[in-house]
Amino acid sequence: MKTFFLRLFFLISINLFGQENEKSPFLDSISNIYSINGSQRIKNNLERIDQGITIGGYGEITYNQPKSKNGELDVQRLVLLFGYKFDDRVQFITEIEFEHVKEVYVEQAFVNYSISRNLNIKGGLMLIPMGITNEYHEPTTFNGVERPSMDGKIIPTTWREIGLGASGRIDDIGVKYQAYLFNGFLSHDGSVGKLKGTDGLRGGRQKGAKSSVDKFNLSAKIDFYNIPGLKLGLAGYFGRTQASEGSEAPIGSDIGVSMIGIDGRYNLSKFSMKAQYINAKLSDTELYNPLTGKDLGSTLNGYYFETSYNVLSLSARQKLDLFIRYEDFDTHAEVSGSLSRNPGYHRKEFTYGFSYHIAPGAVFKIDYQNKKTDNLNSSISQFNMGLGVWF
Repeated sequence: MKTFFLRLFFLISINLFGQENEKSPFLDSISNIYSINGSQRIKNNLERIDQGITIGGYGEITYNQPKSKNGELDVQRLVLLFGYKFDDRVQFITEIEFEHVKEVYVEQAFVNYSISRNLNIKGGLMLIPMGITNEYHEPTTFNGVERPSMDGKIIPTTWREIGLGASGRIDDIGVKYQAYLFNGFLSHDGSVGKLKGTDGLRGGRQKGAKSSVDKFNLSAKIDFYNIPGLKLGLAGYFGRTQASEGSEAPIGSDIGVSMIGIDGRYNLSKFSMKAQYINAKLSDTELYNPLTGKDLGSTLNGYYFETSYNVLSLSARQKLDLFIRYEDFDTHAEVSGSLSRNPGYHRKEFTYGFSYHIAPGAVFKIDYQNKKTDNLNSSISQFNMGLGVWF
């Protein structure tokens, strides 16, 4: 299976520069580098009506087959999107997610007050603007059955909290901006540490559920799109985690967080590329780990690079992207105090396969993954297949 995908990708890709340069009916819905996400689509739909409600949604059914183990079939998520327009300036947007059939979450729920195209005031449960996938995670917007692994271990997708801030775009100079104040991660809850080395900050997400807060964190991102086909993003997140005990929390129960993200997307006819780099510095982990018995690293970083190529004619009604992605990320890039670095937390992954867009809102995916760490004999392989919809 691995050899088949590599040969197929190579044979098709050598024709990259010999194909026609027609206009594709998919450009505005899939390939366009200014592609929108779920909440943006709902907001665009609301702009077409005077007042009232609009709905949308997305979903994924996945099959994961690790080598020499039982496979897993899963309705991984089914998400319902709702938007209500009160008047020309005020909208409410929410996203209700059902995971694995039985788990229910509110992923977004915010009010948007549109002062102008250049300035919107937003408040509520929102996605933190960091990297690509955290904001653009609908199944037709990314290659691979599963989202990039580093987005789950470092960013961590899907990362959302309650906050207030501003967003807008200035088309004259090709800039989109976002700036918010959010509650932070919960690092300590009644003598229990929530953060650990294997997935960094992920266990501290509060997701808007009775979130503990004693300080606010700054999140901001600027996207540049002035060059045709190219979109570049620069994001930052700065602050400290929360402890549920408040002023009575023991010393070392909270840590400082400084995260920087750089991402880029580029489209040229049938060819597209994505790249992302994330670096997170965590302070006071030398106090946090002895207190909680955890092994949280003091630096988490990683990157991935992905390239894809549509093998069908640009005039076709469908789209077939062959892709390959390489990820390299380490949640123990640096450690502090007496903690020893765990080589098993430095992970490298190859994912390659195809995304067959049978319609602008429906995709069939197959890929093969090889994953390894710095530990000896740690390599594992996995075959994945999935169906995704977005409307």
